[in-house]
Amino acid sequence: MAEKSSIFDMIGPVMIGPSSSHTAGVVRIARAAIRILGETPRTATITFYNSFARTYEGHGSDRAVVAGLLDFATDDVHLRDAFTYAAEAGLQYTFRSVGNASTLHPNTVKLELTGATNQVEVIGESRGGGVIRIVEVDGFSCDFSATLHTLIIDADDMKGSIAFIGSVIAHDDCNIATMNVSRRAKNELARQFIQMDTGLKPITLQYLSQLSWIKKITYIPNIDL
Repeated sequence: MAEKSSIFDMIGPVMIGPSSSHTAGVVRIARAAIRILGETPRTATITFYNSFARTYEGHGSDRAVVAGLLDFATDDVHLRDAFTYAAEAGLQYTFRSVGNASTLHPNTVKLELTGATNQVEVIGESRGGGVIRIVEVDGFSCDFSATLHTLIIDADDMKGSIAFIGSVIAHDDCNIATMNVSRRAKNELARQFIQMDTGLKPITLQYLSQLSWIKKITYIPNIDL
């Protein structure tokens, strides 16, 4: 189910930089990615595709993505000096570019992040006006904006699991806005991406995490990316 855009999405966010697509959107993709990682990244391989690949240096997308990995907001004045702050923080990063990836959105970036204990690969699209879509996590297809409360669940691909998790969320008086389920093959690990209008109680997350067939839970409360 597609999300409706507000007038504020179309006008664009308060930001530092020349372009909402090339700066604010990139910052938001990176900030979403570090929340999926669940910790501060130590290394990052950053791949820009298509239009991004041709313009990321001139439009400041390189500084923007590094700023996002440092969790700077789109309007943070320190964004312009992101490389300096990254060096101080010990963040190591590498830029790559792929100019002709016909299957991908024109403004696509892939982030391969490694922290002290976790690693993740996130692909995001900058849709304009600061609006983003996360379209792949660790090879699992998805489609979420990271602007709502987001729950990512790795679980055994078993009958009734989706309905059960939906029921648990409903009993927490929480409405599901969007849900996307991805799996690599039948009866293998499935990953559920769930966006909710309100947040989940800690006891609900604790209950879900203790179920034997749920392998991992990542919860991202609603924040202003």
